[in-house]
Formats: sequence, structure tokens, C-alpha cells
Amino acid sequence: MDDPVSIIILALSGLLALAIVAAAALRGWSGWLELKRAELAQPRTDAPPPASARIEVADLKERIRKLEAIAAGVDI
Repeated sequence: MDDPVSIIILALSGLLALAIVAAAALRGWSGWLELKRAELAQPRTDAPPPASARIEVADLKERIRKLEAIAAGVDI
């Protein structure tokens, strides 16, 4: 295991595995955000929600906005 070539190959394999895991995690995160956005955009046909539910939805929208800004690398 003292061979420099095998050490480089091992390091590159680890880096590739990390990149694949990071890409999968980012795709999952993006899908989850899209799901939550679709849930928030879905029209409600029943009675108007109480004020506490509207505050909660507004809070969730604000959190999603902040998370999207963090994902985009924008300082809030």
C-alpha cells in the first residue's frame, strides 16, 4: 500500500463516491422542496383555515425561501 499510484487511485475513488452521494442528496433535497412547494400551492376547497394555520403556512413559506437562498449561496 506504499505505492503512490494506488494511494492516488484510492483517494480519487473516495472523492468520486463522495461526489455521487452529494449529488444524490442534493437531488433528494430539491425533490423534497418541490413537493413542499406543490403542497403549498395546492388550492383548498374546504372552509378557510384558522388564523394559526395561515401563520404556519406563512412561516413554512419563509423557511422555504430561506433554505432556497442558502442553497443558492445568497446571504440573507
